[in-house]
Parts: sequence; C-alpha cells; structure tokens
Amino acid sequence: MTPEQVRTAADARAIVEARGLSHVKVGVFDSDGILRGKLMSRAKFFSSLDQGFGFCDVVLGWDSNDQLYDNISYTGWHTAYPDAMVRIVPSTCRELPNEFDGQGLIFLGEFDGRSAEVCPRRTLSRVLDKARDMGFDVSAALEYEFFVFDETPDSVREKGYRNLKPITPGFFGYSVLRNSVWADFYEGLLALSQQMRFPIEGIHTETGPGVLEAALDHAPALEAADRGALFKTFTKVFAQREGLMATFMAKWSKDYPGQSGHIHISLKDRNGTPAFHDPADRLGMSAMMKSFVAGQQRLMPEVLAMIAPTVNSYTRLIPGFWAPTNATWGHENRTCALRVIGGSPKSQRVEYRIAAADGNPYLALAASIGSGLWGVEQGLELGEPIVGNAYDVPVAPESALPTTLWDAAQRLKASTAARSLFGDAFVEHFAATREWEERENRRHISDWQLGRYFEII
Repeated sequence: MTPEQVRTAADARAIVEARGLSHVKVGVFDSDGILRGKLMSRAKFFSSLDQGFGFCDVVLGWDSNDQLYDNISYTGWHTAYPDAMVRIVPSTCRELPNEFDGQGLIFLGEFDGRSAEVCPRRTLSRVLDKARDMGFDVSAALEYEFFVFDETPDSVREKGYRNLKPITPGFFGYSVLRNSVWADFYEGLLALSQQMRFPIEGIHTETGPGVLEAALDHAPALEAADRGALFKTFTKVFAQREGLMATFMAKWSKDYPGQSGHIHISLKDRNGTPAFHDPADRLGMSAMMKSFVAGQQRLMPEVLAMIAPTVNSYTRLIPGFWAPTNATWGHENRTCALRVIGGSPKSQRVEYRIAAADGNPYLALAASIGSGLWGVEQGLELGEPIVGNAYDVPVAPESALPTTLWDAAQRLKASTAARSLFGDAFVEHFAATREWEERENRRHISDWQLGRYFEII
C-alpha cells in the first residue's frame, strides 16, 4: 500500500504495520498556517485513529512567535489551556522520505468539538460544505513565490536579518541559466513534491535575486489547501537540509517585488459540468461565474485579513510591484485583484491575485471561495472589467482595500457576510489574533524609525 491509497483508519494501520514504524508524525496547522505536531508511538497512533487525541489548545492561543494572546475568549489563562480534541484524517497520509530510513509517514489532523469553530482546516471544510449544498464542487490550485538564501537559521539571526545573501544575484526571470546551474536544488524539490503529494506543475525563477515561483497542480479545494500548506512547510525543511533558507514572507526587502500566493478557482455542478463557462458570452463567463466574481470583488475589503494576515502583508500592496491595491477585476489582466482566465470549459477560472505567499492556505481559500459563493447566493451583477492598467483607474470607495492589518481586522469583525460564511466564533477569534499581531508590531522600533528620527527630530 502507498500513502495515496490510504483512505480509512484500517488503511492507516496497515501501512504503518507494513513499514514496521515505531512512531508516526502527526500535525495540525494553526491560525498562521504553521504546522504544529509531534511524533506519536504506534500504539498511541492506532488508538487515536478511533478516538482522536488531545492537543494543548495553546496552539490556537498563541502567535507565530509562541506569545500568548491576551485578547481572545476561546482559550487563555482563564481556561487554563486544556487539551482540545484532534481528529486524524487518514487520507492526508504522506511520505517523509528523509525520516525513518525513508519509510517515515506524516498524517494531518484537524481540531474537533468546540475547537472546530476556530480551526483553519475545518473553516475551509464548512465553506466547501456550503458549496456542495449549493450544488457545486470546487477545485483550486495555488502558486507561490519564495526567496531562497545562502543562509542558515543561525546566520540570519547573527546578521539581524540584514545583508542576507540570496542563492543567485540580479534580476533574471524565467532563467534557464539559473535553473541549470542550480539543477540539483530544483530536482531535489521536484522529487520531494512528488513523494509528498504536492506535485509541482511548473517552477521557474522570478524577477529578483534568488526568487522562485512554483505552481502546484490543481486538486479538490481541501486537498489543494493541504498541498499548499505542506509545500510551504517542507520547502523550508528541504532548503534547510541543503544548508539554505527559504522565506514566504509577503515582502522581505523594499527593493524587490513582494511574494504572491495566487489562487486559481473553478467550480463544477452536480453533473460534473464546468460551471464557469458559457460559450455564448463574449468573455466565456457564465452568469454564475459573474455573480461569483462579483461576490469576491464585493467582499474582498471585508475578508482581506484572511488573505493578507500579517503586518508585512500590507507592505506588498503598493502600486507598481505586481500586487493589486484595490478590489478590481479584469479579463486576462494581471494588474487587477481578480483575473478571469478564459478558454475552454475546463480551463475557465478566476485567479485571486491579491493573495500573498504569507497567507494560511486554508483561510485564503475559505475567504476567496466563500465570498464567491456569497455573490452567487445574492445574485450579484458584475460590472465591466478593467481594461489596461488598473493602477491608473479611479477607485470607487467600496473597492478600496484596508491598508493596515488593524483596519482589515476591523472590517472582518464588522462583516455580516463573513460571520454568515465562517461563523461568529471564527470571526471574533481570528480578528482578535490579527489585532494582537498589529499591537505586537507597534511595540517595536524599526531601523527606519531610528534612521529617520534619532538625530534630526
């Protein structure tokens, strides 16, 4: 049996026994999209397949730096940080080719019970349940840009994250020279992507020193999110095992474009027919697709915190750096936040271009899909597409996006549509975590502030 054949708890037991594993790795993704996990003995793993297992709910009560939130009600000192139940998902079984003599396995879990209300994977699942109730199956594909450095976790800290050395110099997009010189790195990452079942459809250099873009194969939306989250995690693992470092920060340097995490979405109806295509329409868009894109456009300012979830996210959203700055849409227009891609019924889709590489794949997909479904429910009409440079087009007030994480969190909290899509508990919890993130940022003095004010003011 191979990991991709595992579907049930019995299958999971069988593959672990066949490999003679003493321990299995299990993990859950937290609000920031960070994989938190442990090695579990075979006996404990087998019992957990039936009963679930307890995982300290602090992983939903702290930030990416393990600092405890002081502004949430879900968990905290007031609840004494009890265990939350986690359900292992057998079908998420993946190879761990570099562990346990090449026989290692990892399984993903998701929070259950009350914790499911704030669990990122379960939040996406609820949106996909809604899609099925409406008669649709959702497919998605994720693209990620990431910089690779000739650095280690120790060296970046010794340098204070300044004067870092990318693996290649200069601006050289789509470079055959670079990917040939670094063939071992590319081939190793491609092999890992196949072994761990987040297959890469295409990978190339982007514009900037040491920056790559990888497009993952499309899949059912929940599987696409699993793939995206695992790709980000294990690309970093692979790089560090090679003595390098990869970052998915939205923008690590003011001198280079930010790093995107574009989302491609398509829907099929109950008969398996593509729901976005209409050959009679001049852009090939069905009425349903127009309402879907209209919903994405209308709600983008309200769900942006789920798409751009860090303080750093908003340094990317500036004109002229390949990142949209307003909730605009266009046909084959890469200056817009939403790019409708035409063609055959199979290829017709919408690209959610506002998304950055630092987003949690589960929440980014929940927001981008959920807002589209809301538009279909509301029967929204889509305005005319932007033609030409979207940065030069006057912006309607309702299309203006929040410019800070704090403002984005306030828009999310105030959104009745977001509450209906994701639940009050999730909205309150996640918005509070983003407010905390903004507050943490305000506590620190940046190099820019020191250089600007220390002597002159």
